[in-house]
Amino acid sequence: MQEKRNIQIIEWEDLDKKKFYSFGVFMTLSIRLAVYPVTLIRTRLQVQRGMSLYKGTFDAFFKILGTEGVRGLYRGFLVNTFTLISGQGYITTYELVRKYVSNYSNNNAIKSFIAGGSASLVAQSIIVPIDVISQHLMMVGQGENYGRFKLSATAGKYGQTFGQTREVIVQILRVDGPRGFYRGYVASLLTYIPNSAMWWPFYHFFAEQLSKWTPSNCPHLIVQAVAGPLAAATASTITNPMDVIRARVQVEGKSSIIGTFRQLLREEGAWGMTKGLSARVISSAPTALALVVGYETLKKISLRPELVDSRQW
Repeated sequence: MQEKRNIQIIEWEDLDKKKFYSFGVFMTLSIRLAVYPVTLIRTRLQVQRGMSLYKGTFDAFFKILGTEGVRGLYRGFLVNTFTLISGQGYITTYELVRKYVSNYSNNNAIKSFIAGGSASLVAQSIIVPIDVISQHLMMVGQGENYGRFKLSATAGKYGQTFGQTREVIVQILRVDGPRGFYRGYVASLLTYIPNSAMWWPFYHFFAEQLSKWTPSNCPHLIVQAVAGPLAAATASTITNPMDVIRARVQVEGKSSIIGTFRQLLREEGAWGMTKGLSARVISSAPTALALVVGYETLKKISLRPELVDSRQW
Protein backbone atom coordinates (compact mmCIF):
# COMPACT_ATOMS: atom_id res chain seq x y z
CA MET A 1 0.00 0.00 0.00
CA GLN A 2 2.74 2.48 1.01
CA GLU A 3 4.89 1.52 -1.94
CA LYS A 4 1.98 2.11 -4.27
CA ARG A 5 1.46 5.60 -2.86
CA ASN A 6 5.07 6.76 -3.17
CA ILE A 7 5.16 10.21 -4.72
CA GLN A 8 6.81 10.09 -8.13
CA ILE A 9 9.54 12.70 -8.65
CA ILE A 10 10.18 14.03 -12.15
CA GLU A 11 13.94 14.38 -12.55
CA TRP A 12 15.91 16.82 -14.70
CA GLU A 13 16.59 14.36 -17.52
CA ASP A 14 12.83 13.74 -17.91
CA LEU A 15 12.08 17.35 -18.91
CA ASP A 16 11.63 19.19 -22.19
CA LYS A 17 13.83 22.19 -21.31
CA LYS A 18 12.24 24.66 -23.75
CA LYS A 19 8.79 24.17 -22.23
CA PHE A 20 10.26 24.15 -18.73
CA TYR A 21 11.93 27.56 -19.00
CA SER A 22 9.20 29.24 -21.04
CA PHE A 23 6.41 28.40 -18.61
CA GLY A 24 8.76 28.78 -15.62
CA VAL A 25 9.29 32.53 -16.11
CA PHE A 26 5.54 33.17 -16.21
CA MET A 27 4.99 31.03 -13.11
CA THR A 28 7.71 32.80 -11.10
CA LEU A 29 6.46 36.29 -12.02
CA SER A 30 2.87 35.39 -11.08
CA ILE A 31 3.93 34.10 -7.66
CA ARG A 32 6.06 37.17 -6.91
CA LEU A 33 3.22 39.48 -7.90
CA ALA A 34 0.87 37.69 -5.52
CA VAL A 35 3.11 37.61 -2.42
CA TYR A 36 5.09 40.87 -2.76
CA PRO A 37 2.80 42.93 -0.46
CA VAL A 38 3.40 40.49 2.41
CA THR A 39 7.15 40.60 1.74
CA LEU A 40 7.04 44.39 2.03
CA ILE A 41 5.07 44.21 5.27
CA ARG A 42 7.50 41.66 6.71
CA THR A 43 10.47 43.94 5.95
CA ARG A 44 8.84 46.96 7.60
CA LEU A 45 7.91 44.94 10.69
CA GLN A 46 11.44 43.58 11.05
CA VAL A 47 13.14 46.96 10.71
CA GLN A 48 10.86 49.02 12.99
CA ARG A 49 11.83 49.54 16.64
CA GLY A 50 9.43 47.72 18.92
CA MET A 51 5.90 48.49 17.70
CA SER A 52 6.51 52.15 16.91
CA LEU A 53 4.63 52.09 13.58
CA TYR A 54 2.75 48.82 13.27
CA LYS A 55 1.31 46.44 15.84
CA GLY A 56 1.35 43.42 13.56
CA THR A 57 0.89 42.08 10.07
CA PHE A 58 -2.76 43.03 9.59
CA ASP A 59 -2.33 46.41 11.27
CA ALA A 60 0.54 47.16 8.87
CA PHE A 61 -1.51 46.03 5.88
CA PHE A 62 -4.45 48.32 6.63
CA LYS A 63 -2.25 51.28 7.58
CA ILE A 64 -0.19 51.03 4.40
CA LEU A 65 -3.33 50.59 2.32
CA GLY A 66 -4.96 53.58 4.02
CA THR A 67 -2.01 55.99 3.83
CA GLU A 68 -0.21 54.87 0.67
CA GLY A 69 -2.84 53.02 -1.30
CA VAL A 70 -2.36 49.81 -3.26
CA ARG A 71 0.80 51.23 -4.85
CA GLY A 72 2.33 51.44 -1.38
CA LEU A 73 2.11 47.66 -1.08
CA TYR A 74 4.19 47.35 -4.26
CA ARG A 75 6.99 49.81 -3.51
CA GLY A 76 10.17 48.50 -5.13
CA PHE A 77 8.33 45.77 -7.04
CA LEU A 78 9.65 46.79 -10.47
CA VAL A 79 13.22 46.46 -9.24
CA ASN A 80 12.33 43.20 -7.54
CA THR A 81 11.13 41.67 -10.83
CA PHE A 82 14.79 41.30 -11.79
CA THR A 83 14.87 38.45 -9.27
CA LEU A 84 13.28 36.37 -12.05
CA ILE A 85 16.88 35.76 -13.10
CA SER A 86 17.71 34.33 -9.70
CA GLY A 87 14.57 32.19 -9.84
CA GLN A 88 15.69 30.50 -13.03
CA GLY A 89 19.19 30.13 -11.60
CA TYR A 90 17.73 28.53 -8.48
CA ILE A 91 15.62 26.00 -10.37
CA THR A 92 18.44 25.03 -12.74
CA THR A 93 20.99 24.67 -9.93
CA TYR A 94 18.62 22.61 -7.80
CA GLU A 95 17.84 20.14 -10.57
CA LEU A 96 21.45 19.82 -11.80
CA VAL A 97 22.94 19.38 -8.30
CA ARG A 98 20.23 16.87 -7.43
CA LYS A 99 21.14 14.91 -10.57
CA TYR A 100 24.86 15.07 -9.68
CA VAL A 101 24.36 13.93 -6.07
CA SER A 102 22.25 10.99 -7.29
CA ASN A 103 25.50 9.52 -8.66
CA TYR A 104 26.66 9.10 -5.06
CA SER A 105 23.44 8.62 -3.09
CA ASN A 106 19.86 7.55 -3.78
CA ASN A 107 18.65 8.99 -0.49
CA ASN A 108 16.05 11.60 -1.42
CA ALA A 109 16.57 13.67 1.75
CA ILE A 110 20.31 13.95 1.11
CA LYS A 111 19.81 14.89 -2.55
CA SER A 112 17.19 17.50 -1.63
CA PHE A 113 19.23 18.96 1.23
CA ILE A 114 22.43 19.46 -0.78
CA ALA A 115 20.63 20.61 -3.93
CA GLY A 116 18.42 23.06 -2.00
CA GLY A 117 21.37 24.65 -0.22
CA SER A 118 23.42 24.91 -3.42
CA ALA A 119 20.51 26.44 -5.33
CA SER A 120 20.07 29.07 -2.63
CA LEU A 121 23.77 29.97 -2.76
CA VAL A 122 23.53 30.69 -6.48
CA ALA A 123 20.22 32.53 -6.18
CA GLN A 124 21.36 34.75 -3.29
CA SER A 125 24.50 35.76 -5.17
CA ILE A 126 22.17 37.18 -7.83
CA ILE A 127 19.35 38.46 -5.66
CA VAL A 128 21.13 40.31 -2.81
CA PRO A 129 21.92 43.50 -4.79
CA ILE A 130 18.30 43.61 -6.00
CA ASP A 131 17.09 42.96 -2.45
CA VAL A 132 19.22 45.78 -1.02
CA ILE A 133 17.74 48.29 -3.48
CA SER A 134 14.13 47.10 -3.21
CA GLN A 135 14.22 47.00 0.61
CA HIS A 136 15.30 50.65 0.74
CA LEU A 137 12.40 51.48 -1.57
CA MET A 138 10.05 49.51 0.70
CA MET A 139 10.98 51.82 3.61
CA VAL A 140 10.12 55.05 1.78
CA GLY A 141 7.77 57.19 3.86
CA GLN A 142 8.61 55.46 7.16
CA GLY A 143 10.14 58.54 8.82
CA GLU A 144 13.69 59.60 9.48
CA ASN A 145 14.53 56.77 11.86
CA TYR A 146 14.13 53.97 9.31
CA GLY A 147 16.52 53.19 6.51
CA ARG A 148 19.82 54.85 5.78
CA PHE A 149 18.86 57.08 2.87
CA LYS A 150 16.36 59.91 2.61
CA LEU A 151 14.74 59.99 -0.81
CA SER A 152 13.24 63.09 -2.36
CA ALA A 153 9.53 63.19 -3.15
CA THR A 154 9.65 62.73 -6.93
CA ALA A 155 6.52 63.80 -8.73
CA GLY A 156 4.74 61.59 -11.20
CA LYS A 157 4.45 57.83 -11.55
CA TYR A 158 7.62 57.60 -13.68
CA GLY A 159 9.58 59.70 -11.23
CA GLN A 160 8.52 57.68 -8.21
CA THR A 161 9.42 54.41 -9.90
CA PHE A 162 12.69 55.27 -11.58
CA GLY A 163 13.79 58.47 -9.81
CA GLN A 164 13.85 56.96 -6.34
CA THR A 165 15.48 53.77 -7.62
CA ARG A 166 18.24 55.85 -9.19
CA GLU A 167 18.64 57.82 -5.94
CA VAL A 168 19.07 54.62 -3.91
CA ILE A 169 21.68 53.26 -6.33
CA VAL A 170 23.63 56.55 -6.36
CA GLN A 171 23.59 56.86 -2.56
CA ILE A 172 24.70 53.26 -2.04
CA LEU A 173 27.61 53.80 -4.44
CA ARG A 174 28.57 57.08 -2.77
CA VAL A 175 28.44 55.78 0.80
CA ASP A 176 29.58 52.16 0.45
CA GLY A 177 30.89 51.75 -3.08
CA PRO A 178 30.08 48.62 -5.12
CA ARG A 179 30.37 46.47 -1.98
CA GLY A 180 27.27 48.21 -0.65
CA PHE A 181 25.11 46.20 -3.01
CA TYR A 182 26.23 43.06 -1.18
CA ARG A 183 25.60 44.42 2.31
CA GLY A 184 24.03 41.61 4.31
CA TYR A 185 25.21 38.97 1.82
CA VAL A 186 26.58 36.69 4.55
CA ALA A 187 23.42 37.21 6.63
CA SER A 188 21.34 36.32 3.57
CA LEU A 189 23.34 33.14 3.01
CA LEU A 190 22.96 32.20 6.68
CA THR A 191 19.20 32.73 6.35
CA TYR A 192 18.28 31.31 2.98
CA ILE A 193 20.74 28.45 2.51
CA PRO A 194 19.46 26.65 5.65
CA ASN A 195 15.87 27.60 4.76
CA SER A 196 16.16 26.16 1.26
CA ALA A 197 18.21 23.17 2.38
CA MET A 198 15.54 22.30 4.95
CA TRP A 199 12.47 23.11 2.86
CA TRP A 200 13.04 20.45 0.19
CA PRO A 201 13.63 17.49 2.57
CA PHE A 202 10.69 18.62 4.74
CA TYR A 203 8.56 18.92 1.61
CA HIS A 204 9.33 15.39 0.42
CA PHE A 205 9.01 14.06 3.99
CA PHE A 206 5.55 15.59 4.55
CA ALA A 207 4.42 14.48 1.08
CA GLU A 208 5.43 10.88 1.74
CA GLN A 209 3.87 10.87 5.22
CA LEU A 210 0.62 12.41 3.99
CA SER A 211 0.46 9.96 1.09
CA LYS A 212 0.25 7.09 3.59
CA TRP A 213 -2.92 8.56 5.08
CA THR A 214 -4.75 9.57 1.92
CA PRO A 215 -6.97 7.35 -0.25
CA SER A 216 -5.20 5.64 -3.13
CA ASN A 217 -7.26 7.60 -5.66
CA CYS A 218 -6.25 10.98 -4.21
CA PRO A 219 -4.19 12.94 -6.80
CA HIS A 220 -0.54 13.38 -5.86
CA LEU A 221 -0.79 17.11 -6.53
CA ILE A 222 -3.23 17.58 -3.64
CA VAL A 223 -0.87 15.78 -1.27
CA GLN A 224 2.05 17.90 -2.50
CA ALA A 225 -0.03 21.09 -2.19
CA VAL A 226 -0.52 20.38 1.52
CA ALA A 227 3.09 19.30 2.08
CA GLY A 228 4.55 22.50 0.58
CA PRO A 229 3.04 25.00 3.09
CA LEU A 230 3.81 22.64 6.00
CA ALA A 231 7.45 22.52 4.94
CA ALA A 232 7.54 26.30 4.43
CA ALA A 233 6.09 27.05 7.86
CA THR A 234 8.56 24.66 9.50
CA ALA A 235 11.63 26.03 7.71
CA SER A 236 10.52 29.68 8.15
CA THR A 237 10.04 29.27 11.90
CA ILE A 238 13.49 27.73 12.33
CA THR A 239 15.31 30.40 10.28
CA ASN A 240 13.30 33.54 11.24
CA PRO A 241 15.84 34.90 13.78
CA MET A 242 18.49 35.10 11.07
CA ASP A 243 15.99 36.71 8.70
CA VAL A 244 15.34 39.55 11.18
CA ILE A 245 19.09 40.17 11.47
CA ARG A 246 19.49 40.05 7.67
CA ALA A 247 16.80 42.69 7.15
CA ARG A 248 18.39 45.05 9.68
CA VAL A 249 21.88 44.60 8.31
CA GLN A 250 20.72 45.42 4.80
CA VAL A 251 18.39 48.32 5.56
CA GLU A 252 20.26 50.00 8.43
CA GLY A 253 23.73 49.51 6.99
CA LYS A 254 25.13 47.53 9.89
CA SER A 255 28.36 45.64 9.29
CA SER A 256 28.33 43.12 12.14
CA ILE A 257 25.92 40.21 12.25
CA ILE A 258 26.88 39.42 15.86
CA GLY A 259 26.62 43.09 16.83
CA THR A 260 23.16 43.33 15.28
CA PHE A 261 22.12 40.15 17.10
CA ARG A 262 23.30 41.53 20.45
CA GLN A 263 21.63 44.88 19.90
CA LEU A 264 18.35 43.17 18.99
CA LEU A 265 18.47 41.04 22.15
CA ARG A 266 19.38 44.06 24.28
CA GLU A 267 16.62 46.30 22.92
CA GLU A 268 13.79 43.82 22.38
CA GLY A 269 14.78 40.58 24.07
CA ALA A 270 14.26 37.09 22.66
CA TRP A 271 10.83 38.18 21.43
CA GLY A 272 12.60 40.36 18.86
CA MET A 273 13.74 37.20 17.09
CA THR A 274 10.13 36.42 16.20
CA LYS A 275 9.48 39.78 14.53
CA GLY A 276 7.85 39.38 11.17
CA LEU A 277 7.34 35.63 11.74
CA SER A 278 3.59 35.74 11.19
CA ALA A 279 4.11 37.80 8.01
CA ARG A 280 6.81 35.38 6.93
CA VAL A 281 4.60 32.33 7.47
CA ILE A 282 1.63 34.08 5.85
CA SER A 283 3.92 34.87 2.92
CA SER A 284 5.80 31.57 2.73
CA ALA A 285 2.79 29.21 3.12
CA PRO A 286 0.78 30.49 0.12
CA THR A 287 4.03 31.02 -1.77
CA ALA A 288 4.92 27.39 -1.14
CA LEU A 289 1.41 26.32 -2.14
CA ALA A 290 1.65 28.28 -5.41
CA LEU A 291 5.23 27.12 -5.93
CA VAL A 292 4.42 23.46 -5.40
CA VAL A 293 1.28 23.45 -7.51
CA GLY A 294 2.96 25.59 -10.18
CA TYR A 295 6.30 23.77 -10.14
CA GLU A 296 4.92 20.25 -10.08
CA THR A 297 2.40 21.17 -12.82
CA LEU A 298 5.20 22.85 -14.77
CA LYS A 299 7.28 19.69 -14.59
CA LYS A 300 4.35 17.55 -15.69
CA ILE A 301 3.53 19.67 -18.74
CA SER A 302 7.25 19.86 -19.52
CA LEU A 303 7.67 16.10 -19.38
CA ARG A 304 9.19 14.67 -22.53
CA PRO A 305 6.35 13.31 -24.76
CA GLU A 306 7.62 9.74 -24.77
CA LEU A 307 7.43 9.60 -20.95
CA VAL A 308 3.90 10.95 -20.46
CA ASP A 309 2.06 7.62 -20.68
CA SER A 310 4.48 5.89 -18.31
CA ARG A 311 3.66 8.16 -15.35
CA GLN A 312 0.81 7.83 -12.89
CA TRP A 313 -0.39 10.94 -11.06
